[in-house]
Amino acid sequence: MKWFPNILPKKSRAHKDGIFYEKLSRIVGYKPTRIEIYEEAFTHSSAGKTNGNGHTVNYERLEYLGDAVLGLVAASYLHQNAPNQAEGYLTKMRSKIVSRNNLNKIGKDLNLLSLLKCNVNVKDFGENIYGNIFESLIGAMYTEKGFDFTKKFVYKKLIQPIEPLEDLENKIISYKSIFIEHCQKRKKYFLFDVQEEKSKEENKHFVVKLHYDEKIIAKGRATSKKKAEEQAAKRAYYSLQKSKSSVNKK
Repeated sequence: MKWFPNILPKKSRAHKDGIFYEKLSRIVGYKPTRIEIYEEAFTHSSAGKTNGNGHTVNYERLEYLGDAVLGLVAASYLHQNAPNQAEGYLTKMRSKIVSRNNLNKIGKDLNLLSLLKCNVNVKDFGENIYGNIFESLIGAMYTEKGFDFTKKFVYKKLIQPIEPLEDLENKIISYKSIFIEHCQKRKKYFLFDVQEEKSKEENKHFVVKLHYDEKIIAKGRATSKKKAEEQAAKRAYYSLQKSKSSVNKK
């Protein structure tokens, strides 16, 4: 039996004219042919979907694949556009390009959550759901269209908005990492004291007291421990910068 790769199986009219298909086509800028891959890319584990073999179907496998593709595109871009930079610089810049903040912003701008199939209130999701879904979309796109096509899409959505590289070099991705590095270099004691706040609010909050050199230097409050720590670290960073500036002026 011969296989003719250019002859694709027909999709039902209802399938192609569905809301999901139309929304997806507008987002990606083309008409997907293997729609089942994209349906998987936008299926949350809470949906309880399984395949013919009884295995769970959700976006996590495609998210894993998309993460690798994004990393490769970013690495390829840096290798080409920063020819004189060492490995350490390339690694650091790649992390900035594919940072969670960047991916979350793209996922939010594309309104990807509107396509998500789940059985929980979307308000219960954290910000990272946007980046996770963007990664799964990239994984689905790579599976259907291949690397070169996906690379162009990633360049347009991820790379071009952050150019030039010089602007990205000075951008701080994690204040917590910078603060910890500062303490370790100077052998300063620090502690992120995290406590869950008791409140009647629907969403729980966490409060962080950031201890530095035996003093509380900053505080943070957010709906997750990570965000609260980052907030406190950011405030501590600017506090230390201000103190450093005052010392230099004397």
